[in-house]
Amino acid sequence: MTSIFQRALGPDFDRLHPRIQRRFSVGLDSGEACVGRGVMDRVRHGGRWIRPFLALGATRHILVPRVGRDVPFTIENFPYRDSFGRETVTFVRTFAFPGRPQRFDATMVFSRERGCIVDYLGTHQHLATDLHVHADPEGALVIRSGEQRFREGPVNTHVPALIRGDAVVRESYDDQAQCFRVRVAVSNRYFGPLFGYEGTFQAEHIGVAAHGVRTDLRPVREEARA
Repeated sequence: MTSIFQRALGPDFDRLHPRIQRRFSVGLDSGEACVGRGVMDRVRHGGRWIRPFLALGATRHILVPRVGRDVPFTIENFPYRDSFGRETVTFVRTFAFPGRPQRFDATMVFSRERGCIVDYLGTHQHLATDLHVHADPEGALVIRSGEQRFREGPVNTHVPALIRGDAVVRESYDDQAQCFRVRVAVSNRYFGPLFGYEGTFQAEHIGVAAHGVRTDLRPVREEARA
């Protein structure tokens, strides 16, 4: 079994920088989790008008309503099998703002049906987003979000472009500085920038069997629909 990112990237996986390859090999087969710790040079959002929407999302750990510079940052990627039998990897980001940290949670699976990674956002997996991935010429991993769907009970609807946040993520390894670099930008095609952050971190790989997966890293509710 290969990791969800190896399945999504196919031969393109071999074009990634070796350190990026290892980080995105996290899965049940590797038996490893990856914990990154560093500092985000900047955490930003699009303006005052967007803050109430970000604050609402933050109640379910979706995006972050605060801004800042030099914000301590942790990302926790742990593989596990969810209640539907799918290999799942956590992407739990913690921004240690003064006074109170903010979390931005996601869990990812590879969907054979959709032919891509599906990113479930937040603590309740209400939002499912297709992720399209490729290796760029510098060996960085580039992730672009695609179609989004909202699922809650009988509700099963596509999120229209008018209110959708489109994300572009680039994660690379800097050989000279010996650190990972990440840049995230979320925008709306009609209203412009919504949220983003950029900075650096170091990564540690740990055995899942020895450490397990903390309950607070897993979603409160799981959604079967991709």
